[in-house]
Order: sequence, then C-alpha cells, then structure tokens
Amino acid sequence: MTDTATSGGIGRASAFLASGTIVSRILGFIKLIVLAGIIGQFGASANTFAIANQLPNTVYVIVAGGILTAVLVPQIVRASLHTDGGTGYINKLLTLALLVLAVATIAATLLVPFITGIIGVNLPPDQLKLAIAFAYWCVPQMFFYGLYTLLGEVLNARRSFGPFTWVPVLNNVVAIAGLLVFAALYGADPNGFRSAGEFTAAMIAVLAGSATLGVIAQAVVLFYFWHRIGLRYRPDFRFRGVGLGAAGKMAGWTFGMLLLTTTAGIIETQVVTLAGDKASVAVLATAWLIFMLPHSVITVSVATAYFTRMSEHASLGKLALVRTDASSAIRGTALLIMLATMVIAVCAYPFARVFVAPFDQVQGIGNVIIAFILGLVPFCVLFVVQRTFYALGDTRTPFFFTLFQVVILIAGVLGCSFLPDEWIAVGIALVITISGVLQAGLAAMLLRRRLGGIDGRRITRSLVTYLAAAVLPVILGLTLLFLLGGTAEGGFAVLNRVTAIVSMIIIGTVMAASYLGMLLVMRSAELSAFLTPLRARLRR
Repeated sequence: MTDTATSGGIGRASAFLASGTIVSRILGFIKLIVLAGIIGQFGASANTFAIANQLPNTVYVIVAGGILTAVLVPQIVRASLHTDGGTGYINKLLTLALLVLAVATIAATLLVPFITGIIGVNLPPDQLKLAIAFAYWCVPQMFFYGLYTLLGEVLNARRSFGPFTWVPVLNNVVAIAGLLVFAALYGADPNGFRSAGEFTAAMIAVLAGSATLGVIAQAVVLFYFWHRIGLRYRPDFRFRGVGLGAAGKMAGWTFGMLLLTTTAGIIETQVVTLAGDKASVAVLATAWLIFMLPHSVITVSVATAYFTRMSEHASLGKLALVRTDASSAIRGTALLIMLATMVIAVCAYPFARVFVAPFDQVQGIGNVIIAFILGLVPFCVLFVVQRTFYALGDTRTPFFFTLFQVVILIAGVLGCSFLPDEWIAVGIALVITISGVLQAGLAAMLLRRRLGGIDGRRITRSLVTYLAAAVLPVILGLTLLFLLGGTAEGGFAVLNRVTAIVSMIIIGTVMAASYLGMLLVMRSAELSAFLTPLRARLRR
C-alpha cells in the first residue's frame, strides 16, 4: 500500500470518527444546556448530581484511556494473526474483562455511602445524603461504560471505526428525553435555588435513572454492529494458554494509573466543594467538557485511527513507522487544536453565557474554562504519546509519568484550598493545566528514548509555526470580544443565549480565517497536506 493510500485511509477513518463525535458532542452540549436550565450550574442540586454522575464517568475515562484501550487494541491486533482471526482470544478476553467489570460495579454500588462520603466530605449533611441517593442510580453506569468500551475497541481493532463514536448519540437522546420528563413533572430551577431536602425519591429516580438508561442503550446497541461485521460473542472461561498473562501484566500497570488518577480526582472534588455556592463541582465538570470538545472531535478521532496502525507496525517491529505515525498524529492534530484553544479562550465568557444567565456565574464558569483551555495542546500531545506507548505494549512507562503528574497535581490542588472561594475552581483548573504540561514534556522525552527519536525538530518547528500564526487571530478575537461587550455585564455577547452564540460565530469565523491565512502565508506543510485532498475532492 502506498503512503498516499495509507494517509487517505487514515484521513477517511478520522473524518468518519470526527463526524460521529461532532454530532454526539453537539447533542451532549444540548443535554448540558437542558440540565443547566433544569437544575442550574451552582447550588445543591447541580453539585450533588455532578458528584454522583462523575463517579462512573471518571472511571470510564480512566478505563477507556487506560486498561481497555492499552490492552485490547494491541492484543487483538496481535491475536488477529491466529488461525481463527482472533475470535477465540476476543471471547476469552471479553469474558474476563466483563467479570472484572461486574465485580467492580457491584462492589462500588455496595460501597456508595463510603465512597461518596469520602468525595463529598465537605458537603453539608443534607447534600451528602442527596449525593448518595443519586450515586446509587449512577454507579451502575460503570459496567455499561466498560461494556461500551470493550465492544467499541474490538470494532476499532477490526477497523470498524464508526459505531464507537456514533452510538453516544443514542445516549444523549435518551438522557435529554429524561431531563425533559423531569422538567415537565417537577419544574425547572435554572438558578439552583432548590434545596437538597426538596428532592423526593421519584425525582431522584427520574433524573439519575434516565442518565443511566442512556448509558445502557449506548452499550447494548453495539452488539448489533458486532453481528454486522461477523463477530459473535460466546462466553469462554478457559483463560489459560492464549497469552492472557501478557494482557494481565499490561493491565496491572494501567490499574495502578487508575488508582493514581482516581485519588487525584477525589482530592480535587474534596477541595472544590469548599467553594460552597461559588463555582464548584458542576462548574468544574462543565468547563472540563468544553475543554474536551475539540480534543474529542479532533485528537481522539485522528489518534484512534492511527492507534490501530501503530499497533500493527509495532507488532511487526517496524519502529521507524511507529515514529512516523506518532509525528504525523501530533502535527496534524496540533494544527487544529491550536485554533480551538485560542477561539475557546477568547470566547470563554460568551460560551459560559450559553449555560447560565447571572453575570457573576458567567465569570465563574468563563474563568475556569480559560484556566483549563491553556493546556489543551499539551494534553493532546500527551494523548498521542500515551497511545504510542500502548501500541508498543508498554503500560509501565505511562504509569510513571502519570505518577509524576499526580504528585504535582495533588500538591497544587491542596494549595488551592487556601484561595478565596470564588477562585478555588480556577486554581484547580490551572494546576491541572500546569501539571499536564509538565507530564507531556516528560512523556515525550521518554518516548524519544524508547524509539530513538520522535521527529522532535519537525514537531517543534510545526508547533512554533502554529503559535506564531495564532498571534494575529488572538488580537483580532480580543478586539471583537471587547467591541461586542463580552467582558461587561449587559454587553451584547453575554446578553442572552442567542447573542452569545452569534458572537462566538462571528469571533470564531474571523479568528479561523486569519489563522488559516497566516499558515498559508507561512507555507505550513501540515496545512498543505490537510488541504490537498480537499482541493482534489472539490475539483472532482
């Protein structure tokens, strides 16, 4: 296969993945807007539900990015060389993984009061009681998030990339329907005035139960796509003799990463709840979702398509091709991630206005968004580097650079407890950004040592080019933001939801045009590679 054909395959796969992620994320933000309109972003309702719903989500992010992704794709790619195409191995691995997930989910459900009590140690008693009630409904999501990731990663390894990113659309549709039912039955509380004691058992069941129902639908529907590509799952408890020992060893290190990251997450939540009725758990979660939007659409889509190819090259010992894949993935994603970073940073206040109305709440969310978004480019570089290690079958090294990050993070987050209440969430977001930048630097150095180079000069030159090209767009964007009143109460850009969206479109369009124009003037090779197939398609 030629390089052009291979690049075209990666491009098509990435585009299909991105399209599913875009639709899913749009619906995800609609769900978040509906949720904010029903229970608010500040106050008892928002924070207790965020704590409960965050438990399975946190585990999912770690598991999807760690144990399952790190182990499944490389192992399945290698197993595909077996005479049965890896079917027997997949059944054994899934059976074992599902057993572990089931045991972990049952244990977590039984320990809900204990776990939630630790996380919400600074909550008032009535709010802690509500958080526990929500958690009983939300924690079972762990199993179905894991099932979704297991089934989806097998599909990715078999180069069926679409379902994994498209089925979350179903999750969001179900969850939005549940929220609308809640609003119809019990009314909306956009400013968060409803106290914890006002929630009944039925209200808790509708709000948290519909969220869990969406996750169940998202996971179960993937069995249909398994059948589409000829896969059949048959439980197989004969775990010996198929190389599961190697998978177990890899999973051991990533389980260590899970413990590290979970510990850091618990401490973050404990500290941010000190903010009381200021920007707290729900605000931090919303800002993180905004931070993750471009990462999910761009980086994950590109890296997922590259990851299968890197695993194939690594299994054949072609480290030079692994190095080329990693370099291409980093440079290609960073080009667009730099644009997303500056646009979201400039539009942080209008973005926040989409979710809340009071200007002090807009400032609260907007400041956290800015603190998070500054670390987006390093975060995406780290994502590619981490998956390169996974493709090489190395989960030990990611454990150590994650340990490095967690130590810095915990120290910084504990220091944030001394900040004024309105700045605690901002401080935590900034600590996450700084620790992530340092982690990405260390991870890149370790990968360079492992591969004998990572095309560092070319990557650095590209990143410097993107940064230089961003200067003019940032100046233009800030100028437009001030002219549209985006930093003052009552200004057009923060007047209401419609004017906020219009302002973001205007600012984003001008910044994108000037950024791409600057890259064309600077003759960016990555932009040319991005535009060449687009031009060819337009000519056809």
